Parts: sequence; structure tokens; C-alpha cells
Amino acid sequence: MKQGELHQDVEVGLEMIDIDRIERVYTRLDRRILPAFWVLYFLCSAIRSNVGLAQTMNSDKGHDLASELNLTPKQVSTGLALFYVCYVLFDLPSNLVMSKLSPHVWMSRIVTGVGIIGTCLTAMKAAWSFYLLRLLLGIVIAGMWPGMSYYLTLFYPPSRTGKRIGRYFTAAQVSAAVVGLVSAGFQEMDGLGGLVGFQWMFLLYGLVGTIVGVSLLWWLPDRPLAPGEVRNREGWRKWIPESKPALTGEDARIHYEDLTRVYHRRVWTMKELWHVVIDWRLWPLVVMYFGVVGVGIGTQSYGTVIIRGINPDLTGIQLSLLFAPIWVMDLLAILIVTPLSDRFHHHRALFFSGAVLIQIAGLLVTTFAGSGDSWSRYGGLLMVGFGLGPTVPICMTWTNEIFQPRHGEVGVAAASALVSGLGNLGSILTTYALYTGWPADAVGPHKYRKSNLVMIGILCASILSAAVMVTLLKFFGNSRSKQISSASSTSEGEAVYVDGAARREVHQRGLGRMFCFR
Repeated sequence: MKQGELHQDVEVGLEMIDIDRIERVYTRLDRRILPAFWVLYFLCSAIRSNVGLAQTMNSDKGHDLASELNLTPKQVSTGLALFYVCYVLFDLPSNLVMSKLSPHVWMSRIVTGVGIIGTCLTAMKAAWSFYLLRLLLGIVIAGMWPGMSYYLTLFYPPSRTGKRIGRYFTAAQVSAAVVGLVSAGFQEMDGLGGLVGFQWMFLLYGLVGTIVGVSLLWWLPDRPLAPGEVRNREGWRKWIPESKPALTGEDARIHYEDLTRVYHRRVWTMKELWHVVIDWRLWPLVVMYFGVVGVGIGTQSYGTVIIRGINPDLTGIQLSLLFAPIWVMDLLAILIVTPLSDRFHHHRALFFSGAVLIQIAGLLVTTFAGSGDSWSRYGGLLMVGFGLGPTVPICMTWTNEIFQPRHGEVGVAAASALVSGLGNLGSILTTYALYTGWPADAVGPHKYRKSNLVMIGILCASILSAAVMVTLLKFFGNSRSKQISSASSTSEGEAVYVDGAARREVHQRGLGRMFCFR
């Protein structure tokens, strides 16, 4: 064997050892961060979305949300939409505050606030209290989803975030499924202790959310520090419980060295923030997110209403049980697609667009399948659920990949918040203007036909935006002079290879070392 070949084999062997060690480090991080994120997202999703289920719970006894609070369908739609108005307005400020303060403290604050407001939903008695609490819920929960995405970039390089976002995003799907199933049990508690079924649901989820939110102060790790650096405990920080570091010793050193290729802890100013806002790369992502999150929230808020439109003879309990499989399909798609989108991260637009096409096909089936064939139309809803699964994680991961090397930490914090916040204008559209907010659309052989077609329209806009993004990145991608990091995991431009880890970040992993391909 020639000397050059021997040297190359040794180098490859050392890199393989490094890969194994690094994989173990990130596995340890996963065990610390992802279960906590999963639980907090499960609870916050349940508290946010259970108003949708409350619309049909115990409706045969007149104990559903609208009957108890004397609400018209338009008032219900208004209350649902008010949440997203505040969500849009406060998403960016919340994420910017989080980047200045201790991230784990801010996440704890969000979950605790959601739990408290969720508990207060039990006491709603009229339209004004419904509006007020939905407004407050939107304010306190704003920044949660983009904040989780930003928090993840403090511990993981971009090519590793898609699968992790997908893992804890499954909490929303499991939450929707479980809340639907458990709501059947809450309906059996109707009248117990003077509370109707949906009030018991609000009360118990809110109390658990409050307890979990406070406990996160001790569990979630703070941002990683350079080896030997001591965390600042002066001022207000001395009153906050100090969480245990996620990694220590040699693992912490290896992780920090691997992470510093893409992690940039810089004090940002309004100038850096403005550069993020005027970056053209932001706006195609906003439109992509607008379509998929609008359809997702529309399905989540009105899933039982759509099913009842397909078969008016179903009881409240049957509606809750049929609501759950939609989100089981959503969960399966996340588990299947998001790991593949990480391993082929140069083609995230294809994974995104394919999933959106499945949603469009599902909405067409739900709308136009034979009026007497309710199961076929219900199958269309299952297709919608499957297509929804990977779209939001892919969109947020792509945002991180593009803005982290270009703008650093403020790029991730601001871009993820703007994409999430402005994209949630789609949620306002679907919760206020469609379904129960559009009374004329609830009649005829194809109930909610026009609402479903509007959702198909915004999904087409999402696909078009993904295509525009890919085209523009091909011709006007990140030049090396514009990047502030030494390596990029996006397909834009060429990265500077500084070490083996940087090469792994840029090159797609494909199917190698995955399941049976190891």
C-alpha cells in the first residue's frame, strides 16, 4: 500500500471515530432536551386547540361551547382568530427577548403562562371573557414555536435540526389525537362538580401545564458555554434556579468545537435585525408557512365540524374518536419524512412540495367524493393529516439553514419568529373567514366546499413559493463574502471546509448509517 493511501485510510479511520463520538454527544443532548420539548409542546398544543373540540362536546345536551356561552358561529370564529392576531403581533418580540435573556427561563415563562390562562378558560361565562382569554393566550404563547426552533440551534448544527424539530413536533399530532380521544372521557364527566365536559378539559390541562412550566426551570439547560467559561449569575439571574449543564467534561468540549462552526453568540443591534427583515429569502418562506399552517390550524380547529358535515348523524363522542386518526396519520408522516429530509437536506423543497400535494389531493377527495360515501370523504381528511405532518418542521428547518450562516443567532431568532408570526396570518384566514365563519358555505350537498377550495388555493401558493425559493437561491444564493460562518449546510453557494465536521455539514448523508443501511 502506498504511503499516501495509508495516510488517507488513517485519516478516514480517525474521522469515523470522531463521528461516533459526536453522535453519542448529540444523543445525550437529545435525551435531555427533546423529551422536555415534547411534553411542553404537547400541553401547549392541547390547551391552544381544545376550543375546537369544545364546539361539539356534549352538544346533544346543550353543553357545548357555543350553547354554554351563548355564542353565535361568527363569535366562535372571532374568538379563535383573536388568538392568532396576538400570536402574529408578539411572535417576533418574544423571540428577540429570548435571545437577550436566558432561553430556558423564557421557555418556562411561556409554558407557565399558557397553563395559567388555560386554567382560567374554565371560568368563561360570556363572549367577552372568551375573547379576552383567547387574546391573553395568544400573547403568552407567542414565541413558543419559533422559540423552540431557535433554542435548538443553540445546541445543534442546521443539518441535525430537521429530524429533532420533527420529533417534538409530533407532540402536536399526538396531542390532537389524544385530546380528541380523551375528550370522549371528559364528556362522560359532564355535570360532575357543577362543570360541563369541556370545562373539566380546560381545568385539568391548564393545571398540568402550569406545573410542567415551572419545572422546566430546573430541567432545560441554558445555552452552551465555551470550555472554562463561567455563567453569569449576577442581578436577576441569581434569583433564577440554575439548571444542570446538558454536557460536561470532554463531551462539552467536543460539542462546543463542533457547534462553533455555525453558532455565533453575538450581541445584536437594530441594524443586524433590519438586515434580517429586508433579506428577500425571508418572504418566500413566509408564504410557504402561510399555506401549510393555515390548513393545519383550520383542520385542527374545525376537524370535528367538517366530519359532522360529512355525516350529521354522528354523536359528539363519535366525532371525537374520528378526529384522532387524522393526527395519527400526521404523526406517521413526520416520523417517516423528516429524517429523510435531513439526510437529503439539499432537496427540502421537494419533500415539502410532495407533502403539500398530498394535502391538496385529500381536500379534493373530502370535498368532491360521492355525497353518500361518507367514509371516502373521511379518508380524504386522513390524507390531509398525512400531508400536513412534515411541512411545518421542514419549513422551519430550512429557515434556520438559510439564516444562521448568513445572519448568525439574531438571524435564526428573528427569521423563525417572522416566518411563524406572519405565516400564522393563514391561521386567521382559516379560523375567521372559513367554515363556521362562512354560514353560506355550510349548506348544500358539498358542505364547506368553498372553504376547502380556499385552503387548496393557499397550498398552491406554498408550492409556488418553494419553487421560487429554489430558483432564486440557485441564481442569488449566499456568497461566501456574505456569510458569517465558516460552513453552511444549505445548498446555496460554496462553503469553506475547515474540518471534517464542516464537510459533514455540507455533504448530504444520504441513506448511509441509517437503519438497515448502516
